[in-house]
Amino acid sequence: MKKKESYPGCSELEKICMEEKLNKSQRSQKRKLLSKQVKSVDLIEVRTIDDLVTSYMSMSIQARAIGQCASVYKNMLQDKARPTVLLGLAGPLIAGGLREVIRDMIAYGIVDTIVSTGAIFYQDIYQALGHKHYIGSPLANDVHLRELFINRIYDTYVDDEKFLKVDSWIEGFAHRLPQKSYSSREFLHLLGEEIKDENSILRTAAKLGVPVFSPALNDSSIGIGLTGHYHLRKKEGKPHIVLDAIRDNYELTQIILKSRKTAAIYVAGGVPKNFINDSVVMGYIFGKNTGGHSYAFQLTTDSPHWGGLSGSTFDEATSWGKISKQATKAMAFVEPTVSLPLVVGFVLQKKLWEKRQRLRFKWKEDILETLQRFPAE
Repeated sequence: MKKKESYPGCSELEKICMEEKLNKSQRSQKRKLLSKQVKSVDLIEVRTIDDLVTSYMSMSIQARAIGQCASVYKNMLQDKARPTVLLGLAGPLIAGGLREVIRDMIAYGIVDTIVSTGAIFYQDIYQALGHKHYIGSPLANDVHLRELFINRIYDTYVDDEKFLKVDSWIEGFAHRLPQKSYSSREFLHLLGEEIKDENSILRTAAKLGVPVFSPALNDSSIGIGLTGHYHLRKKEGKPHIVLDAIRDNYELTQIILKSRKTAAIYVAGGVPKNFINDSVVMGYIFGKNTGGHSYAFQLTTDSPHWGGLSGSTFDEATSWGKISKQATKAMAFVEPTVSLPLVVGFVLQKKLWEKRQRLRFKWKEDILETLQRFPAE
């Protein structure tokens, strides 16, 4: 019978626990696992977004997740291989007040290509033409709002009469274009050149030569305006413009293949997330395997356990070859109107955009002839 050891000064509970001794290897593992302490955020010391997000890195739960996303963003911007950063946008981001945040990501050169839902670009146009989003209530009487021609986006209102004006503006713009086939990139570039508002996402992208794609452009009010164009042209027996979504695939895949490395940022999920991911997979059509995105982070409220793409983890994406097996990656399950300003604010306040080379894309119709780096202005 094994003799019980004596533990003077210990309680009975401690004595029971100490009977199960840890060996030397286990002690080493334990020390390693307990080597980093959670630190409380000190709001007296916090002065900037940089300070706050840096403090998040030593906290827990979604605060740490936001800090990890900011760290991944920092790494992708400082990588000497100069990855091409692709930004996927979905959800009510403009209605939520993120228009200038997204515009600044383009203006400061911390994103190189954008894939978005059509609704985001439409609401950018809506504001570029002088119309506004208004503070509303999720508890509003929606029947009454309909009678007043007010549309509700959760707790935000927009003027439906002004939406009709924007639809007509898009229809008229389409009438003035050469009546041919366009990728969403080519169409949105031309549209961005038409906009005068310097705070516009589309204008800033067009001005700086940043490609913007919207593979589901029809599924938005831009699509409504283009349907008006189609209907009028059909009645008149005249040709109309055509949006070629497969050409979008072809063009974006060329961006991936001509990049030294790629990095992905997903705000929410949806079609933009899948489109950016699939562009990696489509490399095999050109006889190439890029190995997947080298960096990725996502800000979303979608959950993985429902099985949908929007909430799927980067580990799952690795199984498809979309994310590199060695990728630096993070996900924060925090609504983007809260999380995106924090992560972008961290990057801008650290001036991680300084000296970062911009990309120059030279297109000949659907062929990306060159993708070159040139010094930031």
